Amino acid sequence: MASPEPNQTRVLVVGTSSVGKTAFAKRLAATWNLPRIELDALYWGNHWQPKPKSEFLRLIDEATHGPAWVADGNYGSVREHLWPKATQIIWLNYSLPVNLWRGLRRSVRRSFTGEDLWHGNRESFKRTFMSKESILVWILSTHRRRRLELGELRASERFGRHSWVEFRHPKQAETWLRKIENA
Repeated sequence: MASPEPNQTRVLVVGTSSVGKTAFAKRLAATWNLPRIELDALYWGNHWQPKPKSEFLRLIDEATHGPAWVADGNYGSVREHLWPKATQIIWLNYSLPVNLWRGLRRSVRRSFTGEDLWHGNRESFKRTFMSKESILVWILSTHRRRRLELGELRASERFGRHSWVEFRHPKQAETWLRKIENA
């Protein structure tokens, strides 16, 4: 799995919820000294309210204006706007048990630490375990659909000019990142 020249690349890290897109993107952006764009931070407003699509698109345009960056997130509503700007798509395509375990572990940690995610939004024990808005319910209800959708996008000609890198297990992604970091 080749890696592009960092000063010429615009990487989009995609995958199902809680797969580790943000952590992967942070490491890659830090290694290549590139700006990192977290789509969740652009999308969510205060009190877990989504920003209007026009504002979300404007923020994406501002963030992706430069010649090289690393972005993470899955927002189908802006795919046709954002994906053509990318030169490489990294797909963290892990199994449901891996995703669910990561989501559970992350949500428990965030619930106890009260970590500020974006604009004052925090995960809570109640939101994670006693709400229809639970990230764990979201993972269970969207995992299969998201994997099928990303597989179809990869196989389609819509984004055929992109270089795709797919990791089926966290160890593969870790090996690739270490190789980049040690280069």
